[in-house]
Amino acid sequence: MKICCIGAGYVGGPTMAMIAFKAPGIQVTVVDMNAARIAAWNSDTLPIYEPGLDDVVRQRRGKNLFFSTDVVGTIKAADVIFVAVNTPTKSYGVGAGRAADLRYIESVARTIAEVSDGTKIIVEKSTIPVKTAETIKDILAANSRGAKFQVLSNPEFLAEGTAIADLLNPDRVLIGGERTPEGELAVKTLVSVYAHWVPIDRIITTNLWSSELSKLVANAFLAQRISSINSISALCEATGADVDEVANAIGRDSRIGSKFLKASVGFGGSCFQKDILNLAYLCEKFGLPEVSAYWESVVKMNDWQKHRFAARIVSSLYNSVAGKRIAVLGFAFKKDTNDTRESASIAVCQDLLDEQANVVVYDPKVSAVEVNRDLFGANTPNPRLSVANDPYAAVLGAHALAVLTEWDEFKRLDFAKIYDAMAKPAFIFDGRNILELDKLRALGFRTSGIGK
Repeated sequence: MKICCIGAGYVGGPTMAMIAFKAPGIQVTVVDMNAARIAAWNSDTLPIYEPGLDDVVRQRRGKNLFFSTDVVGTIKAADVIFVAVNTPTKSYGVGAGRAADLRYIESVARTIAEVSDGTKIIVEKSTIPVKTAETIKDILAANSRGAKFQVLSNPEFLAEGTAIADLLNPDRVLIGGERTPEGELAVKTLVSVYAHWVPIDRIITTNLWSSELSKLVANAFLAQRISSINSISALCEATGADVDEVANAIGRDSRIGSKFLKASVGFGGSCFQKDILNLAYLCEKFGLPEVSAYWESVVKMNDWQKHRFAARIVSSLYNSVAGKRIAVLGFAFKKDTNDTRESASIAVCQDLLDEQANVVVYDPKVSAVEVNRDLFGANTPNPRLSVANDPYAAVLGAHALAVLTEWDEFKRLDFAKIYDAMAKPAFIFDGRNILELDKLRALGFRTSGIGK
């Protein structure tokens, strides 16, 4: 079998590397028109950081795992074609700010149709709205030259920072296909790929639409739990309760469970906000405005939590941070990744810069170029923003320190040294509740956590 994956990003790269790793008899080629990205996949410095990914890629690259810019040639040779291209939120026209932009999906479908012959299985790996398979099938049918296609849905459920572990031992693999003999055969073919290492009882098969919708709903439910506990964190701060104790108490209820009940400055990443807004738009499109409003409230609560955190810094520093140095530790949206998409740090830093603060950012995996691009785009960088090479340089002379990513190294910092380096009174705002605040208070810090 030959597999082609179109899209060498956070989904396509790791997923195909794992298939090649676990199924050495299958030839896997990841293609992308971005030559620089493909060059990075073929180098010693991969374009994304993910624990364990380097080892997997090195073991199979050049054997049965390949990265190429030959999109057409690879499509022609493939039996199974995974589509893992970007599906960003539309920034224009109908559905702007909410609907998924499917231009790249459509472009890929047209390319596949134009260059294919024989029989091919097309696998939706990108996160897409329910019924997108209809669009793909329509384009394939209208543009093909005698080729036959089956379209499957196989959404990814990876968590950045643990993607390799998730791929090695997934909770489930979901495959949706048409309830026809040809569709069932295509589903069986894809099941055989994952069955190289995933137990059969963890491979779920459904119809196309259930599979497409499940991805959006899974992310919406997870994000909902985070926004729910974050809403309670505000109440905890007002009443003197401890949100971690509340979360522990309710999480012991087997009907609720403990996962995704960690209060924080807010969720980020490429999926949660995008998928919830897409789900809300779909609900509205299908005549369900009340359902749409319900899911949009999850995003509104998340945005409010970010701004509330920044406002708390300002109010604690005597209602003004103008001219004051604020050290921000962490810019990635979570630990063990260099991904900054929708990171809470972006919103907090922007709020502090709007208040005329001097913001100094440190993150072990995010470059100064990325920080500036996320905050200012193509505009001239703000002279009040700087990026430090280590945390101790960031806190030098700072009036406050804000922890915005839960990197393990932040727990091991020499806070006595940090206290001596900061302006007094020295404030710490723990946006991830990873520090021992009592010990920090004993050193002289004025500390504040989420929901405490």
